[in-house]
Amino acid sequence: MERKNKEHENFVPTRVRLPKGKEKIGTIIQRLGAGRMFVSCTDGKTRNCRVPGRLKRDLWLREGDVVLIEPWEFEDEKGDIIFKYNWGEIEKLKREGHFKQEEEF
Repeated sequence: MERKNKEHENFVPTRVRLPKGKEKIGTIIQRLGAGRMFVSCTDGKTRNCRVPGRLKRDLWLREGDVVLIEPWEFEDEKGDIIFKYNWGEIEKLKREGHFKQEEEF
């Protein structure tokens, strides 16, 4: 019996949310608890990010997930996680050159 999950292999999203302004794409390195985690960003910095209260119940995150973060204005080594990319969006970001997966994770 063939699995129905094979359908998603050919799915490519038509629109992907791209970073605007100061937003950065990053990969979750380590979860720290209490809605906080270390995120390795595309600009080469590792930031201590948190999930805002309005997204805490809706955004389920694990190590290795690709997320969109917004660094804080007054403290650049911290930020808020505002969006999580699914696997199809990640593939499109890679093809368009917006994101490169680091080998160390």
